[in-house]
Amino acid sequence: MESSAALTGLRSTDYLSTRTFNLFRPPSFSASHRQQHFLPPPSLKLEKPISFSSCNVTQPPSPLSCYAVLSDTYSDQKAELADIDWDNLGFSFLPTDYMYVMKCSRDGNFSRGELQRFGNIELNPSAGVLNYGQGLFEGLKAYRKEDGSILLFRPEENAQRMRMGAERMCMPSPSIEQFVEAVKDTVLANKRWIPPPGKGSLYIRPLLMGSGAVLGLAPAPEYTFLIYVSPVGNYFKEGIAPIHLIVEHELHRATPGGTGGVKVIGNYAAVLKAQSAAKAKGYSDVLYLDCVHKRYLEEVSSCNIFVVKDKTISTPAIKGTILPGITRKSIIDVARSQGFQVEERLVTVDELLDADEVFCTGTAVVVSPVGSITYRGKRVAYGEGGGFGAISQQLYSVLTQLQMGLIEDKMSWTCQLN
Repeated sequence: MESSAALTGLRSTDYLSTRTFNLFRPPSFSASHRQQHFLPPPSLKLEKPISFSSCNVTQPPSPLSCYAVLSDTYSDQKAELADIDWDNLGFSFLPTDYMYVMKCSRDGNFSRGELQRFGNIELNPSAGVLNYGQGLFEGLKAYRKEDGSILLFRPEENAQRMRMGAERMCMPSPSIEQFVEAVKDTVLANKRWIPPPGKGSLYIRPLLMGSGAVLGLAPAPEYTFLIYVSPVGNYFKEGIAPIHLIVEHELHRATPGGTGGVKVIGNYAAVLKAQSAAKAKGYSDVLYLDCVHKRYLEEVSSCNIFVVKDKTISTPAIKGTILPGITRKSIIDVARSQGFQVEERLVTVDELLDADEVFCTGTAVVVSPVGSITYRGKRVAYGEGGGFGAISQQLYSVLTQLQMGLIEDKMSWTCQLN
């Protein structure tokens, strides 16, 4: 789908005001169709729409089309990359330039989206998301290649997962095409915040929430689809060093028939108590068990779990209480393409404690080796020298090289933005 957008009313005072006031109505430009652009310096005045090219189309290296009027103080270098410490990125929020906003009215149809200056939003105190938790989110990443182009990793999978979650939560959802195009718009609008190659990635957070006012328990009358982004480094403070997990056997993340299999906002608030207690004791995170038998693995707070024994890779099957992770799905496909046997089934705690390797997968962590598991006071360590086991290292290398465009994408998983 070809796309278009118009940048309007950008002045140096606009940029400052959106950072100062809590409630605002920011200057915006429509994004019903995608265009390529970047954050202009405050002195840059844009008088006409900027022309965008579609994904995978080669274009001249000029950062602006002939429609942009440049001031004498314009600098290509200043506009190309944000001035932050790229060598010390953690996984914490850094405000960027633009966010994407699209509304859905009572008729169930989403309006044309807009890219707005990033800042606070207004919500009615009776909004469905605030009162009844009617909200979903997604997470995906964009990477910068050595040639300056940008790669997205399987954005259509996130779009499909959001649609599945929206159906469960009685919410309308953007189409897959609307979702993917909105992600592209937002990434290109904030491209100066994409870390240099090898320094990290741009984390993309789409949100879908019941923003309309509702007092009685019912679906909200209006919905907002919003995307913001932030440059990030490693999720765990250990980086790619092994993490240390404790198995939680009293508190549970999800129940059969509940919402554990979709990415609803309430799933994550529910793990904070156990996670906070674990981190206070020096653990990296918590591994949850099923709530019925209390012996089968489910997942870590925000990522899926894999165990390796005798070159066979096993992971808990998706049966409604476990989130169908996109990185999980990708690792399974990569492992099978590398000749490994992968089993999706019930995995017991005893198998976990007897494993040769254990690792986690997720958008934020990608692949994270597990250095130890503690269960009912018993600690089991994996690996002698620390770091990745041989199999998890192999899978990590292949997947990250695919994501960063360092090897041929035979899976057709990446989308390149030029």
